[in-house]
Amino acid sequence: MISGRELRKGIIIELDGTLYQVVDYQHVKMKRTALARVKLRDLTAGHTIERSFQSNDKLVRARLDTRPMQYLYNDGDIYHFMDTESFEQIEINRKRLGDVLNYLKESSTVEVSSYKDEIVDIELPVAVELEVIATEPGFKGDTATGGNKPATLETGFTIQVPLFINEGDIIKVDTRTGEYLERSS
Repeated sequence: MISGRELRKGIIIELDGTLYQVVDYQHVKMKRTALARVKLRDLTAGHTIERSFQSNDKLVRARLDTRPMQYLYNDGDIYHFMDTESFEQIEINRKRLGDVLNYLKESSTVEVSSYKDEIVDIELPVAVELEVIATEPGFKGDTATGGNKPATLETGFTIQVPLFINEGDIIKVDTRTGEYLERSS
């Protein structure tokens, strides 16, 4: 149990039988009491709600089981992952993965979080290296500050890259923003 004053960004709570993660937190002082105004993201459905809690409200803090898992392959809409320690395999539906699919390639490792044996979150590394499979050719004299062009990555995701990037190049992509970071060697 935690109190309303202990809420912080990133904490996961169970509210009305549903898991929510605090995505925004604001402490508001009133005349006689203090409030915590929070924006919560439903970890199952993905939508957000806003709620206010008094500092003495008691909330259930959820403890998630997080473990590294390796992506093996997909079979239609079912994606297969393996626990890197126990070698246990699990299946995750395409809908549950969402934007993770933009950066997921075979043999990559992700952090899978579960609560009461139900998967609630898949966390990618901050940056991943992906191959550019389609883009306009670069020309001599193109520079990193000279503009951008679209490039399709090996996962099928399209991002904006500098003009000097060519097909076959390996680039680093920020998984939080979907932006080009740098060309890998």
